[in-house]
Amino acid sequence: MPNFTHRVRVAFPDTDASGRIHFTAMLRYFESAEIEFLRSLGFSYRDAPDIGFPRVRVECEYRSAVSFDDELDIAVSVKRVGTSSYTLGFAAWKDGAMTANGSIVVVCVGRPGRAQALPEALKDALRRAAE
Repeated sequence: MPNFTHRVRVAFPDTDASGRIHFTAMLRYFESAEIEFLRSLGFSYRDAPDIGFPRVRVECEYRSAVSFDDELDIAVSVKRVGTSSYTLGFAAWKDGAMTANGSIVVVCVGRPGRAQALPEALKDALRRAAE
Protein backbone atom coordinates (compact mmCIF):
# COMPACT_ATOMS: atom_id res chain seq x y z
CA MET A 1 0.00 0.00 0.00
CA PRO A 2 1.47 3.39 -0.92
CA ASN A 3 2.31 5.87 1.81
CA PHE A 4 2.30 8.87 -0.53
CA THR A 5 1.46 9.82 -4.13
CA HIS A 6 3.09 12.57 -6.19
CA ARG A 7 1.79 13.71 -9.60
CA VAL A 8 4.18 14.64 -12.42
CA ARG A 9 3.72 15.50 -16.08
CA VAL A 10 6.19 14.07 -18.60
CA ALA A 11 8.23 16.94 -19.96
CA PHE A 12 9.34 17.07 -23.60
CA PRO A 13 13.09 16.97 -22.72
CA ASP A 14 12.40 13.71 -20.84
CA THR A 15 11.45 11.90 -24.04
CA ASP A 16 13.66 10.23 -26.61
CA ALA A 17 13.58 10.19 -30.43
CA SER A 18 10.69 7.71 -30.39
CA GLY A 19 8.55 10.18 -28.44
CA ARG A 20 8.49 7.94 -25.35
CA ILE A 21 9.93 8.69 -21.95
CA HIS A 22 13.70 8.24 -21.75
CA PHE A 23 14.48 5.46 -19.29
CA THR A 24 16.47 7.75 -16.99
CA ALA A 25 13.58 10.19 -16.63
CA MET A 26 11.47 7.70 -14.68
CA LEU A 27 14.25 7.48 -12.09
CA ARG A 28 14.21 11.28 -11.74
CA TYR A 29 10.44 11.14 -11.28
CA PHE A 30 10.90 8.50 -8.58
CA GLU A 31 13.44 10.77 -6.91
CA SER A 32 11.15 13.80 -7.03
CA ALA A 33 8.39 11.69 -5.44
CA GLU A 34 10.90 10.58 -2.78
CA ILE A 35 11.78 14.19 -1.93
CA GLU A 36 8.11 15.19 -1.66
CA PHE A 37 7.36 12.09 0.41
CA LEU A 38 10.15 12.97 2.87
CA ARG A 39 8.89 16.55 2.96
CA SER A 40 5.42 15.24 3.87
CA LEU A 41 7.08 13.44 6.81
CA GLY A 42 8.69 16.70 7.94
CA PHE A 43 12.20 15.75 6.78
CA SER A 44 14.52 17.19 4.17
CA TYR A 45 18.03 16.05 3.29
CA ARG A 46 18.94 19.68 3.91
CA ASP A 47 18.16 19.02 7.60
CA ALA A 48 21.29 16.84 7.77
CA PRO A 49 24.03 18.94 6.09
CA ASP A 50 26.91 16.79 7.37
CA ILE A 51 25.40 13.55 6.08
CA GLY A 52 25.12 12.16 2.56
CA PHE A 53 22.35 9.91 1.27
CA PRO A 54 23.69 8.08 -1.79
CA ARG A 55 21.65 5.51 -3.66
CA VAL A 56 23.33 2.12 -3.61
CA ARG A 57 20.71 0.19 -5.56
CA VAL A 58 18.11 1.35 -8.06
CA GLU A 59 15.63 -0.82 -9.92
CA CYS A 60 12.94 0.02 -12.43
CA GLU A 61 10.70 -2.21 -14.51
CA TYR A 62 8.93 -0.49 -17.39
CA ARG A 63 5.51 -1.99 -18.08
CA SER A 64 3.94 0.22 -20.74
CA ALA A 65 4.66 3.23 -22.90
CA VAL A 66 4.75 6.72 -21.43
CA SER A 67 4.86 9.75 -23.70
CA PHE A 68 5.26 13.52 -23.63
CA ASP A 69 2.59 15.33 -21.60
CA ASP A 70 1.26 12.18 -19.92
CA GLU A 71 0.36 12.69 -16.27
CA LEU A 72 1.81 10.12 -13.90
CA ASP A 73 0.93 9.41 -10.31
CA ILE A 74 4.04 8.14 -8.55
CA ALA A 75 3.16 6.11 -5.46
CA VAL A 76 5.82 5.79 -2.77
CA SER A 77 5.91 3.13 -0.07
CA VAL A 78 8.42 2.30 2.65
CA LYS A 79 9.71 -1.23 2.06
CA ARG A 80 12.42 -1.45 4.72
CA VAL A 81 14.04 0.68 7.41
CA GLY A 82 17.41 -0.53 8.65
CA THR A 83 20.07 0.90 10.91
CA SER A 84 21.90 2.91 8.24
CA SER A 85 19.71 2.49 5.15
CA TYR A 86 16.16 2.36 3.92
CA THR A 87 14.35 1.08 0.85
CA LEU A 88 11.49 2.87 -0.87
CA GLY A 89 9.21 1.25 -3.42
CA PHE A 90 7.70 3.17 -6.33
CA ALA A 91 4.87 2.58 -8.76
CA ALA A 92 4.04 4.94 -11.64
CA TRP A 93 0.42 4.97 -12.75
CA LYS A 94 -1.10 6.52 -15.89
CA ASP A 95 -4.88 6.57 -16.26
CA GLY A 96 -5.25 3.84 -13.65
CA ALA A 97 -2.70 1.46 -15.20
CA MET A 98 0.75 0.81 -13.79
CA THR A 99 3.41 1.94 -16.24
CA ALA A 100 6.54 1.30 -14.16
CA ASN A 101 7.59 0.09 -10.74
CA GLY A 102 10.86 -0.04 -8.88
CA SER A 103 12.80 0.63 -5.73
CA ILE A 104 15.65 2.70 -4.37
CA VAL A 105 17.98 1.78 -1.51
CA VAL A 106 19.39 4.84 0.26
CA VAL A 107 22.33 4.67 2.70
CA CYS A 108 23.17 7.27 5.31
CA VAL A 109 26.84 8.19 4.92
CA GLY A 110 28.87 10.43 7.18
CA ARG A 111 32.05 12.17 6.38
CA PRO A 112 34.47 10.80 5.11
CA GLY A 113 32.12 8.41 3.34
CA ARG A 114 31.34 5.65 5.82
CA ALA A 115 27.87 4.30 6.56
CA GLN A 116 26.37 5.60 9.77
CA ALA A 117 23.08 5.32 11.61
CA LEU A 118 20.09 7.08 10.07
CA PRO A 119 19.07 10.25 11.92
CA GLU A 120 16.54 9.22 14.58
CA ALA A 121 13.93 11.70 13.31
CA LEU A 122 14.12 10.22 9.80
CA LYS A 123 14.13 6.61 11.03
CA ASP A 124 11.11 7.24 13.27
CA ALA A 125 9.18 9.01 10.49
CA LEU A 126 9.89 6.22 7.99
CA ARG A 127 8.84 3.54 10.48
CA ARG A 128 5.59 5.39 11.25
CA ALA A 129 4.89 5.71 7.52
CA ALA A 130 5.52 2.00 7.01
CA GLU A 131 2.83 1.01 9.53
